[in-house]
Amino acid sequence: MKKIVLLISIIILARPAIPFLEYIVNYDYIVKELCENKEKPALKCNGKCHLMKELAKTAEDDKNTSSDKKQNVKQEIEVLFYQDFKSLSCSNSYVFTNNKINSVYQNLYALTAIQSTFHPPTFLV
Repeated sequence: MKKIVLLISIIILARPAIPFLEYIVNYDYIVKELCENKEKPALKCNGKCHLMKELAKTAEDDKNTSSDKKQNVKQEIEVLFYQDFKSLSCSNSYVFTNNKINSVYQNLYALTAIQSTFHPPTFLV
């Protein structure tokens, strides 16, 4: 499946280069048969006129497909609703404090940092 997707993507990406490949492969046929300037060898066209026509045709096809895609784009409209609500008011605010200490709580934290700096032993020889 991955190979098929890879092959299709390569074909899509290589589509603009197809006229060049066709020109290279069929060079002799294009120069002898399809060239418009066969009667004027001084121009040294060598079938480049045919290549330019094919490139223009490919570019026009790409332009048409991209414009078709733009025409098919649907614009979505989001409708948002807003409802104002009455403000909240607090008449009396009470703060409850509990002075009783929770006896279930255990302090499991222990300081493991050494307060003094370690100095390695020195040997006097």
